Amino acid sequence: MIHDLFQYEFLQNAFITGMIIGIIAPLLGVFIVVRRLSLIADALSHVTLAGIAASLLLEKKLLLVGLNPLYLGMTFSVVGALFIEKLRAVYKYFQELAIPIILSGGIGLAVIFISLADGFNTDLFSYLFGSVSAVSRADLYTILVISLFVVGIIFLLYKELFILSFDEEHAKASGIAVKRIHFIFIIMVALVIAASMRVVGILLVSSLMTLPVAASIRIAKGFKQTILYSVLLGEASVLGGLVLSYYIDLAPGGTIVMIAVLILIVTMFLKKLSFNKPVKNGVKS
Repeated sequence: MIHDLFQYEFLQNAFITGMIIGIIAPLLGVFIVVRRLSLIADALSHVTLAGIAASLLLEKKLLLVGLNPLYLGMTFSVVGALFIEKLRAVYKYFQELAIPIILSGGIGLAVIFISLADGFNTDLFSYLFGSVSAVSRADLYTILVISLFVVGIIFLLYKELFILSFDEEHAKASGIAVKRIHFIFIIMVALVIAASMRVVGILLVSSLMTLPVAASIRIAKGFKQTILYSVLLGEASVLGGLVLSYYIDLAPGGTIVMIAVLILIVTMFLKKLSFNKPVKNGVKS
């Protein structure tokens, strides 16, 4: 495999992209989980699917050869994120309604575009379930730019995002521009979801943003430690999934997610063992 990795560009693209996604998806996922917005990833992934289907429809009907579906999918995802923000403002006392509304609209649009394109094709399936072999060098550069943007924003606005995640009212009282920060945050979520779809697929992308976080919460002792463990477990899931899928010819997206599930089960089991250890003289053995 090491020999093939140095020889074939598509393998290099797959592994480098996977490593990048393994960092930024769980990194942003920590803030998503803490803010109890886990379903937002599912909503925006379905909107992204509509963008991908629209791009493939344009390519098929208007013969727009060379149109990268990633860009239109990213555009749809960002627009979907903006609509979520608008709906949260409209339904001030029922803000959670914004997510299922956008999710329903996204999947509805996707089905219409797919039907207009006369059904599924190989390209659409690769976006649904991930296809690392289809990651081009242009995709890699796009994902790299997105990752640098996300990491930079989190580094610059870490304090504001931290306060906003745990106590929005305190954030407002502290003079933090809550609406602006949340707007930036949801745009980042939209971009990361669109970027991650090449590796794990649109239908599984939310798993990579939540499962490593769920596992790290079981073992971490603090917010920063949760971020660190989430990134490490995300990387372990992605790299383990890519290596395993290479050797035994499995779908990379599903393999990555199942490794993340296995890691979660192991952390839950270890946590349970630590609680069940006998106590001697007031100290767990």
